[in-house]
Amino acid sequence: MPLSLQVPARRAVAGLVCLVLTCGCSRGGETPAPNPVETADRIFLDARIWTGDGARPRAEALAVRDGIILAAGNEAEAMAYAGPGTRIESLGGLRMLPGFHDAHWHLPSRPAADLAGAADVEELIQRLREYAKVLPGDAWLVGRGWTPDMFPDHTAHHHHIDAAFPGRPVVITDRDGHQSLANGVALALAGIDAETPDPAGGEITRDRTGKPTGLLKETAMDLVRSLLPPLSGEEIYGALQRTMDQAARLGLTSLQIAHAPGAAEAAAYRRALADDTLKVRLRLAVPFSQDASDADLERFTELATQRNDPFLRYGIAKGMLDGTVDGATAAMLAPFHQHESAGIAMWEQQALDRMVARYDEAGIQVQLHAIGDRAIRMALDAFENAARVNGPRDRRHRVEHVEVTDAADLPRFVELGVIASMQPIFATPDSTTLESYAPMLGPDLAARANDFRSFEAAGVTLAFGSDYPVFPMDPLLGIYTAVTRQTPDGVPPDGWYPENRISLGSALRHYTWGSAYAAFREHELGILAPGMLADFVVLSEDILEGPPARLLSARPLLTVMGGRDTYRDDMLAPAHREPVRR
Repeated sequence: MPLSLQVPARRAVAGLVCLVLTCGCSRGGETPAPNPVETADRIFLDARIWTGDGARPRAEALAVRDGIILAAGNEAEAMAYAGPGTRIESLGGLRMLPGFHDAHWHLPSRPAADLAGAADVEELIQRLREYAKVLPGDAWLVGRGWTPDMFPDHTAHHHHIDAAFPGRPVVITDRDGHQSLANGVALALAGIDAETPDPAGGEITRDRTGKPTGLLKETAMDLVRSLLPPLSGEEIYGALQRTMDQAARLGLTSLQIAHAPGAAEAAAYRRALADDTLKVRLRLAVPFSQDASDADLERFTELATQRNDPFLRYGIAKGMLDGTVDGATAAMLAPFHQHESAGIAMWEQQALDRMVARYDEAGIQVQLHAIGDRAIRMALDAFENAARVNGPRDRRHRVEHVEVTDAADLPRFVELGVIASMQPIFATPDSTTLESYAPMLGPDLAARANDFRSFEAAGVTLAFGSDYPVFPMDPLLGIYTAVTRQTPDGVPPDGWYPENRISLGSALRHYTWGSAYAAFREHELGILAPGMLADFVVLSEDILEGPPARLLSARPLLTVMGGRDTYRDDMLAPAHREPVRR
């Protein structure tokens, strides 16, 4: 059912009741402001609003008309917009924030066994067996979410899964999405043997005798994954609807898709827009490729111009410069502490400079995946070259992930106006971080990994996201990590490199206004103020009061996007529509 036709029916709870007030009434002897010509569709009262607006950071009431905020202030200011048909709802002192905006997100449309958090390879195999029970006997078995610490000696090998699945193809992708482990059957179907060369930008891991271990890194994954049966349009559309429901339940109102969707996925987004079933605002990317023609760039520019809907738009190109630290494929200035290589750079600098300049000349924002310090420097060099070649303008090019940055490059972000698009949850000190990631970097680099505070101190604009499905898309969990650098269990007690923590207010700003700025939408998203789009979330607990652990127990009770409910918890009373007497 289209969102505009949804009328949720929920049970009321004491203290969370919908009130019908006359326009002339106010609390505490306040005198209401003169009645404006416009009347509100909805007015929210008795809220503790963190507006994100430096000019007026706190408010208690919000008036909305046609998806736009008319007033964000005290009750009298909001009630001045009340009229016949206005829905007026008391939020009973609950905390309201601007809607969360994930700047780096992916749609996981292919069903897969969930391997995240498995204790060891035995549990990993058991999860695959359970998942296989719902599949045809000859179907590909796909899994997602393993980490190196699940395998003996942190070394993934196909013999671990061959015995369990001797007659069917299996391919499981790691948590980061940059390595896949294929069993012997899948390797044979792909024709991968000791003689198969590494593809450009990828690696077929081999044992001492030269035989493939089944571990395929970066572009080498495609040798097997290209054999998976394509998903239907209905499967992708269904996955989109389910994932948007989840996003709305978590208080998300905007997502930036950090990959160039294929034709079927792009069609699913357009269909949701036409069906009026979008529960989040979406920004889609186009490919950043070495062989993009003038015609391609013209088409990408037209997409940005023609697909400029408030709910669905283009305007950015996504490219990949390196891999990950765990896979030893992040491009580094020096070899890894526990690996003889310095990773994989997927571009030569000259080619990267040329293509960034071409996209930039076409007016297309560029976002480059760069995790290692060498890749980050390559991205900054390319952005600097584009500015030199094409002249000054407001570009807002982006570096995605920005995990291990050389200190000398921090000032360049500010000088070039480049945005650091970071994922705070990456700093979670779980077993993978402590047993694989940090040892791979060594103590000096690990101390600078995901250092949000240094970026803030340098004056860099940060945009926060989750990189879902690599990590959960829950913004509150990401904010908790940025503030504490602890696991949800509070480990370690002082946080992992606690000097890199940031304040709660900063983390909220990066997850709202910062992400909107990264999408050129700060004039309409990211703060709650008159004239802005009415995207906000109401939480069960006041996360601005009390210990950081409250971020983990709080949950969204109401998510509103464009003035319409996209999620409403059962414990929140329904918003009745009743007339307001003049």
